[in-house]
Order: sequence, then C-alpha cells, then structure tokens
Amino acid sequence: MPSTDAWWRDAVIYQIYPRSFADANGDGMGDLPGITTRLPRLRELGIDAVWLSPFYVSPQHDAGYDVADYRDVDPRFGSLGDADKLIATAHDHGLKVIVDLVPNHTSSEHAWFRAALAAPPGSPERERYIFRDGAEPPNSWQSVFGGSAWQRTDDGQWYLHLFDVSQPDLNWDHPEVRAEFLDILRFWLDRGVDGFRVDVAHGLIKDADLTDWTQPSVVLGGLDPVGPPPPMWDQEGVHEIYREWRTVLDGYSPARILVAEAWVQPEERLARYVRPDEMHQAFNFPYLEAPWLPAELRAVIDSSLAATGAVGATTTWVLSNHDVVRHASRLGFPAETGRKPGIGIGDPQPDTGLGLRRARAASLLMLGLPGSAYLYQGEELGLPEHTTLADEVREDPAWERSGHTERGRDGCRVPIPWEADAPSYGFGPGDDSWLPQPAIWAEYALDRQIGVAGSTWELYRSALAARREHDLGNGALVWSATEGDVLAFCNGEILVLTNFGQEAAELPSGARVLLSSEPLDGDGRVPTDVTVWAAV
Repeated sequence: MPSTDAWWRDAVIYQIYPRSFADANGDGMGDLPGITTRLPRLRELGIDAVWLSPFYVSPQHDAGYDVADYRDVDPRFGSLGDADKLIATAHDHGLKVIVDLVPNHTSSEHAWFRAALAAPPGSPERERYIFRDGAEPPNSWQSVFGGSAWQRTDDGQWYLHLFDVSQPDLNWDHPEVRAEFLDILRFWLDRGVDGFRVDVAHGLIKDADLTDWTQPSVVLGGLDPVGPPPPMWDQEGVHEIYREWRTVLDGYSPARILVAEAWVQPEERLARYVRPDEMHQAFNFPYLEAPWLPAELRAVIDSSLAATGAVGATTTWVLSNHDVVRHASRLGFPAETGRKPGIGIGDPQPDTGLGLRRARAASLLMLGLPGSAYLYQGEELGLPEHTTLADEVREDPAWERSGHTERGRDGCRVPIPWEADAPSYGFGPGDDSWLPQPAIWAEYALDRQIGVAGSTWELYRSALAARREHDLGNGALVWSATEGDVLAFCNGEILVLTNFGQEAAELPSGARVLLSSEPLDGDGRVPTDVTVWAAV
C-alpha cells in the first residue's frame, strides 16, 4: 500500500545545480562529494528536501540535460558510491532527495542513438526515436534553442530534436522506451531517492501527424493560455505515461513523489498533471512569470490555488531556477518588463539594490503562502544574475543556436560563494570555476551573512523557521482588506502584507511584527517594496 505521509504538500525544496554548488576535488566543477559536505548548512537553513539537477553520464552539451547513461554518475561529478553516500547523508540530516529525470530526449551519445545512426532507415533501432524521410525537414517545428528542430543524417533521414541537435527526442509511442524508463525509475528508487523532477514533462508525446506549427514559440511553447496546445507540447497521451509511473512510485514506502516541469497554461490544464493518480506536484511557472504588481500577483495566486484545489493537489511556488534570470536581478527592472533570455555585457542592466530589495520582499511573500515552495541555490544569499559574463565563456547552447541573440542561462548558473576570502569564494579548494565568478561575489558569501542581523541568509532562515512553527505550508489563504498598492492575506494567525506603493503602508492595530524583509519606518509603517509577517 502507498504511504500516506504526504511530506511534499508543505515542503520547502532546495534546488542544487551540481556543477555550481560545491567542488570537492578542485577541478573547477561542482560534484556530489562537495554537495554532501555542505548538507549540514542546508539543514541549518531549514529546508526539507534537495532537488539535484542531472549528474548522469553526459557529454555536457546542455549541462547534463543530454543524458548518455541514466544509471550511472558522470565521472565529473563522482560515482554511484558518491550518490549513495549523498542520499544516505541527506537522510541522516532529515532531508529528502529528489533527482532530475530527462525522459523527452537522450544524448546523441546514448547507446540507443548511436545504434540508431549505425542502423539503416526503417530499422528497429531508429523506431526508438523520431526519424522521418524527405528532401526537406518534415515540418516547420523550431528548436527551443533556436533554428530548425530537425537534423539530417548522412543517409538522408531527419531526426527530431526539440532542444539541441545533440538531444534527439525519444519516441514515446514505442513500448521499449516506456519499459526502459520504468526500469530507470526503479533503479533510483531502489537506491533510496525520494522522488523525481521530470524535465519537459509536457513534451513526451507529439501529435501523431507531426502537424505543422508556424506560430512563434514562447519559452517552451506552452505558455499561451488561448487555443489548443502546440502539436509538440501537452498532448493527451502524456497522462497515461504518468499514471503508469505513479503506480510504480506508490509501491514504495516512505512516499516518493513526481514533480512536473510543465510549461502549460491555463492553470486548469497544468492541474491535470497533478490529479490523484498522476504526479504529486507541478512547478508554478505562471507565478514565477508574474510581474511585481499586486493585482497580477493576486490573480495568479487565486487561479493557482483554485486549479490545484480542484484536483486535491498542493500548490507550488517558485521565483528562480537554473533556466531563468535570478529574481534578485529580474526584479531590478521596471515591473512591466517582460521575460529576459539572459543578460550580458551591453544589455540594459538591472538596478541591483532595487532588485535585492524586491527579491527579499518577494521571497517573504512566497514563503507565507500555503503549499510547497522551491528555492534555487544562492537565492538565500541574495545572489543576483552574473550580468557581465563574457560572451566567449558562455556554454549554454541557446547562445550559439540563437545566432548570439539570446545570452542564455549561464548567468544564473555561476558557482555560488561560500567564503569571501577563499579561492573561488569557497566553491572549491582551488581558484578555478567552470564559469568565472564576479568580484562582487565576496559581499554575498555565506560566511559574511551567517549570524549577521538583516542578512538575506538570516532572513530566509528565520522565515523557514517561522513557516514551520506556524504551519503555513498547510494553512489556508484568506485575503485581507486589500486596496491600491498593498497586497495582504492571512494564513492562519499570520498576516502577510507587501507594500508595492511609493507611500508607506499601515499595519492593523495591535499587529505584532514577526519578520520584515527590510526595517520598518520609525513609526512602524511598512516602506515600499517590503513584506511583513505579523501575528494578528
């Protein structure tokens, strides 16, 4: 029988990008032993679980999201023994471990794809992927990273790659593909992982006719809430796959979870991924994408809670991850500024002070909401985007495939600082880091924030402790009297109030302030771009 321990419903889950978290051997690349040594700090911060981006064997054309072997650890990151030790150590610290799973595509160096290229057209080996004949590409589909989504082989066929040319899409109508991933799930579940974050969860099934699609894609193609989904995203058949996966996970105890990375709108369609017999959670990208405006935020909070509540699922909240500009920089632009595909030298630069002020307010607002929250490594330090990273060191394939029009995601993936005066800011024992760190990293280093009143790290630690003490993750939201530029709600006995306006805002009479993202005015009023938690 499946476990009833629904630990994920109110969990705070911390994303680790292994390349950039901690380097134990000094080669400039983060690794699993490095992560293991830093787990006590994460426990001290107050999180409940870690989610690891891919550490599998990979040529690293897309930072590990091009997997060549799903059952082994890339030597850059360590070994299977290191993975086992990390999982055991995390469990010893009371932390759950979620690992990334990349089922939409493999690496072009995966044994299956190498066999497919070595076999002739029409062979069983090619049936595991999406190959087609023709003098021209089979349709007009575009890669998320830019350019055509079709690559021609030496024998004249074309294969589909919705991402980089080195990431051929699997054919999920093939029974061998489905059986293979059921076995991969069991392999890691048997090693003790507590769940899987499923990459491109909305992309596995394609329209059977490969219907042409000429509309410009938005992000991963699924953020248009009007009209039918594109033929490569959010097809009905994905739900059958996840129901089968859910059956596998329900056979394990304690409870294991599936988390969907699904760029799907409207929220009612996203909620279909977290029906009782499918996944447990889905990332709330509409919330991440919402501008720093009270009406827009209230609307997305309401629609998110309504959609997940209708299927009995918990709502998730997220502000940053490895694919988007860090919110400490994103919020340093005018509130109406749209999504930025990276920031680099020569681009408009954010207001760093404003961005951090709003980021702290946004984080405290998010952590006051009922449901589960996802944090991205370094946001607890207030880290901004590296917005002046030299173009010649960029590794994101989006930079090249877009013809150097999109800076890509490297700026949010720069190794994080632990010690201000250490080599590589404590990332590793040497000076090297796979992406260069900016000089400003010293002021954000963890050792300059621990125990320092008002630091971002202490704000997060205090917020997570209060969140647990008042059981906010399992609470219920009730909007307070909200007007103009103030957004306020009660979650149980806690009032969460954010002031978006230029004028200071009043707190209710008798409210006792527990936390504030910045100091209040001398008369106890809430300044602009500040969030307060108060007992009422």
